[in-house]
Amino acid sequence: MSLPLVEKWLAAVLATPGLTAITDVAAARATLLDDALKASEIVAATDGPIIDVGSGGGTPGIPLAALFPDRPVTLLEAEHRKCAFLETWMPDLPNLSVVWGRAEEQEGERFGVAVAKALAHPPTAAEWCLPLVRDGGLVVLWVGETAEEARVARVAELIAGVLEPSPPGLFLIRKTGPTPDRFPRRTGVARKRPLA
Repeated sequence: MSLPLVEKWLAAVLATPGLTAITDVAAARATLLDDALKASEIVAATDGPIIDVGSGGGTPGIPLAALFPDRPVTLLEAEHRKCAFLETWMPDLPNLSVVWGRAEEQEGERFGVAVAKALAHPPTAAEWCLPLVRDGGLVVLWVGETAEEARVARVAELIAGVLEPSPPGLFLIRKTGPTPDRFPRRTGVARKRPLA
């Protein structure tokens, strides 16, 4: 991994209004970089392209793209302004692409791994991410201490997935078959009417 590149990215996130509320460099490194990389071994164990859903300022996608230069990494972001920021890193990371849009609008079952940090409540994030990964693929969600494992497990089961034993701060959902025809639901429905 190119440490100068990720340090430059971290500084740019802090300097760009609206990307993070964090102002302290050490806190930003811990939250945006180190926390993103805690899933690196898990991501490495599942082949295929990676998608960062709701990438925001680029975490965890940009650190993962720097760490895995031989794997395509797509940053999916719904805000034009954030996409413009993310696109500035494409020349430095040839494996990186940026897509403006929402998870529900994307072609499904194309990725080996979907990652999401601070995207939505975990059941909603699971519903958005699972249709994007192929059979055998993995969804990695960064979660807080109050995340309800049982609710995420119920959502996963409805969308051909299973919640695997997960390390603290992460939920790992394995795709176990094709996405059922009724998913993904229309844009905005998962947030308004959660499955669990």
